[in-house]
Amino acid sequence: MAKIFKKTSKGGGLTLCLGKRDYVDHMDKVDQVDGVVKLDTADFAGRKVFVQLACAFRYGSDDLDVIGLCFRKDIWITHVQIYPENHKPSLSEMHNTLIKKLGDNTYPFTFEIPNNLPCSVSLQPGPDDKGKACGVDFEVKAFLANDKCNADETIDKKDTARLIIRKIQYAPANVGAGPKADICKGFMMSDKPVHLEASLEKDLYFHGETIPIKIKINNETNKTVKKFSVTVEQTTDIVLYSADKYSKSVYNQEFGETVESNSTYDNTLSITPILADNKEKRGLALDGRLKDEDTNLASTTILRQGVEKDVLGILVSYKIKINLMVAGGGLLGGLTSSDVTAELPLQLMHPKPEEDVTLEVEKKPIERQEDNEGK
Repeated sequence: MAKIFKKTSKGGGLTLCLGKRDYVDHMDKVDQVDGVVKLDTADFAGRKVFVQLACAFRYGSDDLDVIGLCFRKDIWITHVQIYPENHKPSLSEMHNTLIKKLGDNTYPFTFEIPNNLPCSVSLQPGPDDKGKACGVDFEVKAFLANDKCNADETIDKKDTARLIIRKIQYAPANVGAGPKADICKGFMMSDKPVHLEASLEKDLYFHGETIPIKIKINNETNKTVKKFSVTVEQTTDIVLYSADKYSKSVYNQEFGETVESNSTYDNTLSITPILADNKEKRGLALDGRLKDEDTNLASTTILRQGVEKDVLGILVSYKIKINLMVAGGGLLGGLTSSDVTAELPLQLMHPKPEEDVTLEVEKKPIERQEDNEGK
């Protein structure tokens, strides 16, 4: 049984309802946001009802807003008036189902999300952090007001109903050839190099999928490769602020195999970077999180040609680093030790579901998901 996601204002006059909270970016277009608001107009006192959809970047907790500072920057925002009736969308199957479920005094609304907006991303809070997570989110808000966007008008929280939604991307249908890296490095006191090759079978993997890395080492030197490590790094580029770009390791494993002088190593190693192994890392980029629902490492940002990066809020990318530790030999010992490093780009995304889930129309009780915080 599919869910109806709803939030009722504390005053009881507005009940905001959506049939889903994940909206897919298909690159050329984004799923339409179809919802309804059920109204009890007894205490409206001539005020109007507006519905707003906003994409914003949150860079601080609302709990910190004690001196009038705003910790939320709107990237894109739009409004419609649904009462007295002004906005009259063409009714979709979702609208008809919601109206049939919720009965009289139900007003539909529709929003078109531009395809140049970022996907939902949240930055993982630290263990002691409170309040809403920083990141990019989308919020649908129904509210009572005399004007839709009058800065001088105070909108009472009891006359507001909010639901967070997510804009997401799925992996493209066609997977490309895997990347390859080929590094050849010479060393002091050795006339021949270490040759490192690394490759992936494909250019994109799904969250939680095992990633096999083919590694070949040809050690032609008089030194020993003591050990090597495999690291997956997530790079988060907060493009709204030009200096905020940082990388965090989401997977690291050290392998103790040695490759002696004038010998080779050829093996396929399997790795799986997952959020469960990185729960304590503050600032790690995650796919947008809804209340009481788990999430995963943020999906790779797919850049659409012609879209300004500044609009995208947060860009997320991954790379795999294979690092060989080559021991020094002879009288100089550790003074001649060095590293050999190869890097492979990695894309992590969700597979596209086989079919979309819509609300059932049969006469059955509504399965509701209450959301007291709109998240």
